[in-house]
Amino acid sequence: MLLNLPPLDAIRGFVAVARRMSITLAANDLCLTQSAVSRQVQSLEEHLGTPLLIRKHRSIALTAEGARLFELALPWLERLSEYSQSLRQGERLRPVTITAAISAAALWILPRLGAFQALHPNIDVRVSANNRVVNLKHDSVDLAIRYARQSEVPVGAIRLFGEKVLPVASQKVAARAFNNPHALLDEVLLEFDEMARPWLQWSDWLLATGMPQAKPKAYLHLNQYDQVIQAAIEGHGIALGRVALILPMLKDGRLVALAALADSSFGNSDYAYWLIDESPIPRSDVREFRDWIIGEVQQSVAELEAMGIGHRP
Repeated sequence: MLLNLPPLDAIRGFVAVARRMSITLAANDLCLTQSAVSRQVQSLEEHLGTPLLIRKHRSIALTAEGARLFELALPWLERLSEYSQSLRQGERLRPVTITAAISAAALWILPRLGAFQALHPNIDVRVSANNRVVNLKHDSVDLAIRYARQSEVPVGAIRLFGEKVLPVASQKVAARAFNNPHALLDEVLLEFDEMARPWLQWSDWLLATGMPQAKPKAYLHLNQYDQVIQAAIEGHGIALGRVALILPMLKDGRLVALAALADSSFGNSDYAYWLIDESPIPRSDVREFRDWIIGEVQQSVAELEAMGIGHRP
């Protein structure tokens, strides 16, 4: 197996170039000459028998093979770097690492993380926001929050909360748009460009509400869900809000939900958020973080129910 590995110096050079999309900047990062870094990448391409970079006049790009190699090599080099640094500093403790989709990390984990740090100042936490489903053991990840159907999660996964979707907007936009269903059509609808989640698409929502041919004022398309929510907060239009993720914004008034549908089953999906452990016997600091997450979920569910938004835990 070891004989099949490509030259590790060449891998390091390639990753430096792929991160920067520049041989010059990569050479500066590695304290090498541009020609030395170029030779490293060329030797790697020769070893693998395929081009990794598309070399243009003033720029470079990754080939499909190069992008795949970068995706594989980057996390390994990052973990090696962290481990090497911890040994040099005489530190053997590793942080509690949790992975989640970018939207769940930005909207649910990060706003609450300060509370955990205040309670446990000696526990380091690493948040790995990634829309790719990672292999927990392979990538040295302790916990994962996964958005999936029950059939798609492993045995032992803990169901955190379900998914309920409601139109949400800033107070100013909601005041004029939520008077009646057709008033929505006079506003810009904020569209999440993720066709694999039809219940997060306005076309699906309008069909379910009996307006399949409706033509809104305009659409604003965004490819990350936290961008959709930020655009709604800024008053740029109406979003389909995943209420469990945007609870802090609903509580402090940055967002308002369409109250007429809040206590119904309308807008529910068969997806849920699940907590998954990498190990059946986690470290004590991982258990502390896991138990804190479960406690935060229980509090969130109670707050949603108090707001009249049913949410089965």
